[in-house]
Amino acid sequence: RYTTPLGLHHIMGQNIHYGPEPWLAEAGRPDWTAVYYHKADAVGLGFDRTATGSNALALYSPGVQKQWGDAKTTPLNYLLWFHHVGWTQPLPTGRTLWNELVTRYYTGADSVTWMQQQWAAAKPAVDPALHADVAARLAIQRREALWWRDACVLYFQTYAKQPLPAPFAPPARTLAEVKTLVDLYQLK
Repeated sequence: RYTTPLGLHHIMGQNIHYGPEPWLAEAGRPDWTAVYYHKADAVGLGFDRTATGSNALALYSPGVQKQWGDAKTTPLNYLLWFHHVGWTQPLPTGRTLWNELVTRYYTGADSVTWMQQQWAAAKPAVDPALHADVAARLAIQRREALWWRDACVLYFQTYAKQPLPAPFAPPARTLAEVKTLVDLYQLK
């Protein structure tokens, strides 16, 4: 939920394939960039793959084309892969696209905290070396989940021009600070 919510894909970094870089706009080919895939603008977010867009949906069976050709009947997990949706468009969850996107990034990152808590509770029943190894990996996952959340929420907010919905607090770092994480990672 914190890397590909609502069918939003291919927004990872060019040289950090598992890290976020939704602002990536230049690469060897246009379809190697994040902006090619998310199509964020002042109106909304997502890639129109229907007959009014790239028509990639024509590659699917007629039943799928019919269901997924309409944003209202496309499963939410594929919505932004097939449609460019307005930031204020209500979704079946009762939230607007912007509020749902933020909710998924935040709850996705929070789910890693839950995994850490579950793993900590299992400590008495697990080999100490194994427990320490998995705990360290979960700590890395938590850092990366927050990185994805902050990078994507802050970047897409520059287009959505909307506040974060309650109860979510703004990230502790700015978009400029998050962008430096990509540069730091590439120096390693």
